[in-house]
Amino acid sequence: MDIKEIQNLIKFVAKSGASEVKLEIKDVKITIKTGSGTTETTIVQAAPMQGMPQVAAPTIATPVAQQSAQPVSEDSKYITIKSPIIGTFYRKPSPDKPNFAEVGTEVKIGDTVCVIEAMKLFNEIESEISGKIVKVLVDDSSPVEFDQPLFLVDPS
Repeated sequence: MDIKEIQNLIKFVAKSGASEVKLEIKDVKITIKTGSGTTETTIVQAAPMQGMPQVAAPTIATPVAQQSAQPVSEDSKYITIKSPIIGTFYRKPSPDKPNFAEVGTEVKIGDTVCVIEAMKLFNEIESEISGKIVKVLVDDSSPVEFDQPLFLVDPS
């Protein structure tokens, strides 16, 4: 099982809403636990030795918060621009330049709304929709995860 397959499995489990998944394929054991917005993955890969007793790999338990149903809010009419990569979120191209997008800014498809630094590379994140920015969901210079909401856009 390669890293791409493991990443796809983590994404699938996170979207499915399952709280825990255990997978064993030959000498690879994977446990994925989700809860309270975090995903924990434990991967154990070892060939069992002849005559040695097998010991279960220790896993760290994460508290599972009760998922409360969110009431329908006015945010449901907005479209979310999400992070396509993991990295550090920046609202401006350099410290002495203005922000790419502010609340109230009209954006078109292809407009740069922020940059995300990943492995010393600055990746420009472009809007996939046209509309008005109504909320910035991430603080400048803070780490972001894959698929984390960055902006709310009113498409009307």
